[in-house]
Amino acid sequence: MQWAKPDAAPEQISADDQACRGAAWREAQFHSYGAQTRMQPVVVGPGQVIWPSGPFVDPYGDQLLMENRLAQFCMESKGYQLVPVPKPKQ
Repeated sequence: MQWAKPDAAPEQISADDQACRGAAWREAQFHSYGAQTRMQPVVVGPGQVIWPSGPFVDPYGDQLLMENRLAQFCMESKGYQLVPVPKPKQ
């Protein structure tokens, strides 16, 4: 898939894509920082502390999904659409 917009030069598409991805990354970082700071150890008994880690907690999973959704929203708001990449002619 690639971004397409009528009458948009490849340089403009690339610049808009980079701008949207940068803005989406910053916004996702801002929101994920709050989620990461809330993760605290859990005391399960005398001298037994469990830190959130392992396969059950992925502090970056939501961040990556949010970043992609925000970047897509940004590009669509600029008038772009995702279209299939044309197959090369043989």
